[in-house]
Amino acid sequence: MSVGRLVETEDDVAEGAAWLAAQDPRLAAALTACGPLPLRRKPDGFAELLSAIVSQQVSVASARALWSNLEEAQVITPEAVLRQSPEALRALGLSRQKARYAHALAAAGIDYDALRRAPDSEVIETLTAVTGIGVWTAEIYAMFSLGRADVFAPGDLALQEAARAIYALPERPTERALREMSLAWSPWRAVAARLFFTYYRHIKQRDGIT
Repeated sequence: MSVGRLVETEDDVAEGAAWLAAQDPRLAAALTACGPLPLRRKPDGFAELLSAIVSQQVSVASARALWSNLEEAQVITPEAVLRQSPEALRALGLSRQKARYAHALAAAGIDYDALRRAPDSEVIETLTAVTGIGVWTAEIYAMFSLGRADVFAPGDLALQEAARAIYALPERPTERALREMSLAWSPWRAVAARLFFTYYRHIKQRDGIT
């Protein structure tokens, strides 16, 4: 199976944004309000997923500090993580649960090169099979590390809140409802996600929220 269209350049983002704007005047208005969308591409591979685990349920500052500890100790490869005991990982700042998740990811034996060529559904299935990686993390990885153009992360609260604002909904849509809504933005759902993330920051700044 083909992996489909990828978002690899600013031009790809602009193409997707133009398509979305042509499909829906509410998305066009949101684009006008928040300007050109960022590419937001990230690296792929083990370290990126380990960083996602480290960042779960902590502030940005705390996540950066924890990641710095791992980098300084050179514990950012599967082999290095597996050499560490749970106690050693906890000494670097990881919680007991995150130490367990880090070991699970390191032991999973994911072929990251093959994942680049796998269909979206297989990417999500492979990643969520690992203890500590949920659907949200897998979808964010597919969008921003693998550049998949037609993946969305409807469980993200910022995307839900942006959808509420853009579509003037009475309340924030549920994950299921937003996943259903996102079908209308295919084949550029990942660009729609970029729009929603950007619009969410826009409305927070507009409302004086940091």
